[in-house]
Amino acid sequence: MLQAVLGIDIGTSGCKALLLGTHGTLIGSETATYDLAQPRPGWTEQDPALWIEGARASVGRLVSAHRDVEIVGIGLSGQMHGLTPLDENDRVLRPALLWNDQRNGPECAEMTERAGGEDALRGYTNNRMLIGYTGGKVAWMRNHEADLFGRMKHVLNPKDYLRLVLTGEKATEVSDASGTGLFDIRARTWSLPLMQRLDIDPDLFPACHESPEVTGRVSRSGGELFGLREGIPVVGGGGDSVIQTIGSGVIEPGDVQTTIGTAGIVASALDTPIDNPEGRLQVFCNVAPGKWHAMGVSLNAGFAMSWYQRVLRGVSGRDSWSYDDVVASAAESIAGSHGLVFLPYLNGERAPHSDPDARGAFVGLTGMHAAPEMSRAVMEGVTFALFDIFTVMQQAGIDARVVKASGGGARSALWRQMQADLFQCDVVTTEGAAEGAAFGAALVAGLGVGVFESAEQAASLCKPLTREAPDPADGRALRRSFEVYQALYPALCDNMHALAAAAAESRA
Repeated sequence: MLQAVLGIDIGTSGCKALLLGTHGTLIGSETATYDLAQPRPGWTEQDPALWIEGARASVGRLVSAHRDVEIVGIGLSGQMHGLTPLDENDRVLRPALLWNDQRNGPECAEMTERAGGEDALRGYTNNRMLIGYTGGKVAWMRNHEADLFGRMKHVLNPKDYLRLVLTGEKATEVSDASGTGLFDIRARTWSLPLMQRLDIDPDLFPACHESPEVTGRVSRSGGELFGLREGIPVVGGGGDSVIQTIGSGVIEPGDVQTTIGTAGIVASALDTPIDNPEGRLQVFCNVAPGKWHAMGVSLNAGFAMSWYQRVLRGVSGRDSWSYDDVVASAAESIAGSHGLVFLPYLNGERAPHSDPDARGAFVGLTGMHAAPEMSRAVMEGVTFALFDIFTVMQQAGIDARVVKASGGGARSALWRQMQADLFQCDVVTTEGAAEGAAFGAALVAGLGVGVFESAEQAASLCKPLTREAPDPADGRALRRSFEVYQALYPALCDNMHALAAAAAESRA
């Protein structure tokens, strides 16, 4: 019987399940979608029952389609930073607060002050308490939902709630724990001194393991629920933004991954936990033991493209403005979009500017600009947001010898070429990267159950598929536009905040 490892990723919009043969070949994958709730502007929530139903559907279809496959290990991944609050009987108390929820700004500021300021806070964790981190959500519940907070006995991230249902065990691992804002990434353990200073009960959080470590086995009830054999080992897994780097073959310094999904991510593997300059990066534990991970996350990447498509459809009155239509339109323009720059801050921003009130803009519009320039400016603006993060990485001593592109945006040769021209190095896509975090989860599962001898061997399965080399002339044009882009946020942020305040007043 063919043997395989199973990777399951609890994403924001759906659950993907993937089977990877122990010989390294992708056997198949299935996805089940679900919705999220936005009860107020800036709030995003999700019923954890949707994750379980999504996992049941995707795993069920996958297992049914491959009954000749024996699953020897399971790896879990999921959207990071979410808060799933459980009572003493492990019942969900309220919808989970998601990674892109923006409500806890005051709590994050208060926690930073209680920790002794930003420098002191980074001394505990090497990270800022960013809006959206799990720790700030705990404080928000304490301040705004005191009754539920009093009943809350456990806090789990999304993939770890799936682990609980699947195995009956409450556990997490170092990459997802790094994204709570309460984890000492240098020591790879919970920061008990910080929790004490912030008056947060450490017993709320589960035991933390290295990512490939076996954290439980499929229980009888879990097996019946998901159609899996009882006793299959389940490893720690990893947060999606971290685990997908190994799924692109990023494991050595000099390898940089960019992701254009709903959000945009720039990430690199590290052999040591670098100091975090001004807290503008996120420095986490890697899913590979003994390695670390540096990244910056833009809240606006594929979302900006989706927004632009909706605008075009509304203006044109037709439904034909697909992703490919926008890319084709952009290809009619030239590098630099004839002097048009797009700021993609439609959801506020996280990196390199942590600002929920940042706002988007087209700058440089003239009567000569048309759809091709605007389409290209949107794509370039997303690329600029990624490169803006990378400039902070460079200041921390991180360089790129190759960029490995992933996410939905990686299927556009034009978007890959923009990155090659701006980063001035080859941009490649790799086998498995298109499957996202589920592929990385399968690799980590294989590492945990002995299919692979090392993280490097697992990452070596990610062979190059496409390659774009930089164009020097287009690179110079993009660098000129990027210099303008980079200067615009400092110049406009006060006006952005004034507009955000005016919009809030108009909704009141």
